[in-house]
Amino acid sequence: MDGQPTAEVIEQITDIPIYRESLERGHFPILDKPEIARGFPDNWMTPRLAAALESGEAEFVLSTGTHHARMQIIRPPYFLLNSYYQLWREHPDIGETWEAGCRRVSLTTVLATEHVARVNAKKRGADPDPVPGLDDRWLDARTCYLNLRLDPALWERSEVERMLAEIRTAAQEHPRGWYHLDCSSYHLAHLLRKVSEWGLWDAFPPPASIIHAYEYTPVNVRRFLEQHFACPIIDLFGSTELGYLFFSDRRGRYRPHLDKMSVELVPVAPGSTIYQLIVSSVRNPYMPLIRYRSGDCVRTLDGTPDHTKISQFCGREKELLATPHGPVAQGDLDRCIGEASAQVFVHQLQLTGAAEARLAYTTFNGAPVEPDEAAALEDGVRELTGRRCRLDHRAHIPIGKSGKYAWLANDA
Repeated sequence: MDGQPTAEVIEQITDIPIYRESLERGHFPILDKPEIARGFPDNWMTPRLAAALESGEAEFVLSTGTHHARMQIIRPPYFLLNSYYQLWREHPDIGETWEAGCRRVSLTTVLATEHVARVNAKKRGADPDPVPGLDDRWLDARTCYLNLRLDPALWERSEVERMLAEIRTAAQEHPRGWYHLDCSSYHLAHLLRKVSEWGLWDAFPPPASIIHAYEYTPVNVRRFLEQHFACPIIDLFGSTELGYLFFSDRRGRYRPHLDKMSVELVPVAPGSTIYQLIVSSVRNPYMPLIRYRSGDCVRTLDGTPDHTKISQFCGREKELLATPHGPVAQGDLDRCIGEASAQVFVHQLQLTGAAEARLAYTTFNGAPVEPDEAAALEDGVRELTGRRCRLDHRAHIPIGKSGKYAWLANDA
């Protein structure tokens, strides 16, 4: 499948400058992020878009950079939020909590909290408070944001007690004590560890449903969450510029949600069963993306390029590790670690030479892994990457400036 747009899609992009040459040639090449940025926003400007920007029906935003450059885009206000709400409302496992009117509390990066505070301050014509109070952390009538610190591993007891109190307030608003917990899975795992350490379980009402949608969730982190919660735990996959494209069921199986979209899977290298995601989407009417390389990688159940069989969103293309056996993704290392030890929490593979690596890791219980698990980890990493590996147990691995963890670092 070459992914060329249909006549219906072409009709919606005929006056957009960036596609003029492709329309003339009758062929659309893969669209990369630098091409989107070149000449921005004039390369996207149409009379319709200019009018939408003037009226506030469209706005400029930045994509959420994790370990890659952020990109300026144009979209309708609350584009990603509305995509989230649609999937929550329609999801077969958790739609009930939407219909029941549950408040949504979001435990994720401090950058997300700061964004909400800026939006609310702009509405008031003021500067955001350096430490925004709860009133300034409500995104809308349904959603509030909790986290005020970059690194969740460094939360102090007073911060955790404050967040738990805000969760209880949201739960008490519902006649059945229900609330919906939106999170980065790492942030929620850190909260669970703090709650256990300080004996605060009585102050933590269980959520009625959970969605994690901010970054890759390691096997062990998901396992840890499932040990503590009986409710459905759902993963959403998407991006600022596209909205959400796939969702998991409560058993972790992915299903497509390709409203006004189509997807191609293209191997990242000849013969590889890691595929890059190429998306054509007119869901955002002000910046339709045709054959857009999102930068995300996937694996499928049978190794074929069938998007209905995606089994794992396995990381970013720019973060693939070259090995003698072909490229290795974040999800490959994660699977290797999960098979060797369920105790590993945060991990980072640090390249220390041409053929050496160090696996820095923390554990859920704070102790180094047992000797047999340590040997299995070192052997597994060596077999996967072709590098000699030694373990480095740590009490703390700092989070990145984006509020997300880097799985790979080049210390050579």
